[in-house]
Amino acid sequence: MADDTNIFIGASRKPDDSYQRAENLLLQYGNRHGLVTGATGTGKTVSLQILAEGFSNAGVPVFCADIKGDLSGIAMMGTAQDFLVKRAEQVKLDPYDFQEFPVIFWDLFGEQGHPIRATISEMGPLLLSRLMNLTDAQEGIMNIAFRIADEEGLLLLDMKDLQALLANIAERAEEISARYGNVTKPSVGAIQRTLLVLEQQGAANFFGEPALRIADIMRTTRDGRGAISVLAADKLMMNPRLYATFLLWLMSELFEELPEVGDPDKPKLVFFFDEAHLLFDEAPKVLIDRVEQVVRLIRSKGVGVYFVTQNPLDIPEKVLAQLGNRVQHALRAYTPREQQAVRTAAETFRPNPDFDCATAITQLATGEALVSTLEAKGIPSMVQRTLIRPPSSRLGPITPAERLKLIGESPVTGQYDQVIDRESAFEMLQKKAKEAQDAEAQQADTGGSRWTIPGFGNDDPAPQSGGRRAPAPRPSNRQTVAEAAIKSVVRSVGSSVGRAIVRGILGSLSRGR
Repeated sequence: MADDTNIFIGASRKPDDSYQRAENLLLQYGNRHGLVTGATGTGKTVSLQILAEGFSNAGVPVFCADIKGDLSGIAMMGTAQDFLVKRAEQVKLDPYDFQEFPVIFWDLFGEQGHPIRATISEMGPLLLSRLMNLTDAQEGIMNIAFRIADEEGLLLLDMKDLQALLANIAERAEEISARYGNVTKPSVGAIQRTLLVLEQQGAANFFGEPALRIADIMRTTRDGRGAISVLAADKLMMNPRLYATFLLWLMSELFEELPEVGDPDKPKLVFFFDEAHLLFDEAPKVLIDRVEQVVRLIRSKGVGVYFVTQNPLDIPEKVLAQLGNRVQHALRAYTPREQQAVRTAAETFRPNPDFDCATAITQLATGEALVSTLEAKGIPSMVQRTLIRPPSSRLGPITPAERLKLIGESPVTGQYDQVIDRESAFEMLQKKAKEAQDAEAQQADTGGSRWTIPGFGNDDPAPQSGGRRAPAPRPSNRQTVAEAAIKSVVRSVGSSVGRAIVRGILGSLSRGR
């Protein structure tokens, strides 16, 4: 049935509903991406769970989001329940062993897992603009802000750094407009107000240091199993745009940092993107094009991306075409859009003469799915009506006490708990502003701009030889030293940075670690 070259998914059924054969996912094609779809309550989470278990046992690290908390049970050993044992018998899973899996819990808010952070520079202007839902004009200003930060050596780590840079840009709007195009103070102010709203929604917890190291989600255990990183996303889903932007950033970071490996015997990492429709809802075309580009190219880095969503229509056609391994649970067909979704799902499978695919999709029971995976030479298998195997880990969520214990025993405990606030744009701009104020105060102390009253004090120039007084100095229109310093608050910083900053495919920062 299953061995170290594949993952056992379940058993396909003959037209008379009797056992036909085992259905497997070949590990060598695990990086060819996949799709798990189906209506609410049809078994998508269990399919995700058994795939994550299979990859972990094969030594492949997994990253997945836990939207409802149900997936957390993968960290605990399963227990024999009648319906699970019956399903194991139906799919001829013998022996049906129970396991607990190595799990690392993560949480952007640091409440149900280790905090995950990224810097503003790593996020890049495109993803930030998407996160903030900026207009085209505002997105242009955001790109200018990042360009200035790169040129002038300003580190953008957290939200106060970006706020300080935007305030500086507003002060220098006339100068910057002459260099890069129109930058207006009202537009900058609108971006600052959006940042404030974003901060109130909890995004400030995400931006900062220490930033997530990709190596920490690509761990394996001493016994050779892949660690399963589970992102607690129930609270994160209150801000779905932040959720989608974060996962897209993570996928972009994987693309930027991992080396080319071609077609390995098994993936280096598998990435499950639950509620995938959030990535594409109202997304601009340029973002969708870049997502398609990343999905197409990241395969050669050994990363498999699996989209989990209710409706196959949620995924753009260009992205859908890249997904080779498919698990289709039941869909409802009550509305015209739902009927179209059924037809779309049916047309993406290699037909099976034993049944009508479109009809079968609407008749699948909970825990049943239409399954098609890549076979030899990467050819899609004929679609099969399949009973999904039961999980080896716990079905359902863990308790808060169990979660705390696992977090305390995690291999990354203590690495991300404390926020690091090193000198960056906020402090650098403050320092420059103070230097400008000190220079202005020093000039005032030397009398460079004192007011004098005729006949009192030394208002007249000293006499020259011969008893004649020197002519009074002519007024000058040139800027004072203080004015010059203020205008160059940030400009001079760039000379202290000895390297260029290069942005990657989604506008994130390419880092050397």
